[in-house]
Amino acid sequence: MRTGQCHLIVGRFVPENNFETMIREFMASKSRKDLAIITTANDRFLEKLEEKLHFKQDPRIKFVGTVYDQDLLRKIRENAYAYLHGHSVGGTNPSLLESLSSTKLNLLYDVAFNQEVARQAGLYWSKELGNLRRLIEKVKGFSQQAVEDFGQAARRRVAHAYSWPAIAGEYEELWLK
Repeated sequence: MRTGQCHLIVGRFVPENNFETMIREFMASKSRKDLAIITTANDRFLEKLEEKLHFKQDPRIKFVGTVYDQDLLRKIRENAYAYLHGHSVGGTNPSLLESLSSTKLNLLYDVAFNQEVARQAGLYWSKELGNLRRLIEKVKGFSQQAVEDFGQAARRRVAHAYSWPAIAGEYEELWLK
């Protein structure tokens, strides 16, 4: 994979991670980049999505499978143009933190916990028809400097709020109270 040639999704292949919205909206976009999807196996859900979306007809959609090698996954994230994060339940998601630390553009489902994690380092989308498509097309036109600025903001956010020194400092403060 060449640097910046794909959008990337990493996550468990379950409905609450909004794969249907992300794939549908990507397919509707005018992006010339591929959408690489690294996920767990779920044949039943895959068949259901294919029946609804017919994504196999779009040569840009690439189901990669599962990648367990963390160094390889980090390199994939570093070389992606943008990361799409559709998690809609939970809280601080490890795949989001990993993406913020290595992917420059992070397109995140607009829920409170994703906003809390990424803050201004993320760009947010909703399930409204056309919303994510418009965001994908908007970031396509970003200057290299704008992309770099988002990447720096994402790395700063992780270092500030999610590094071991930051977390240990919060625990120390809590215990001292």
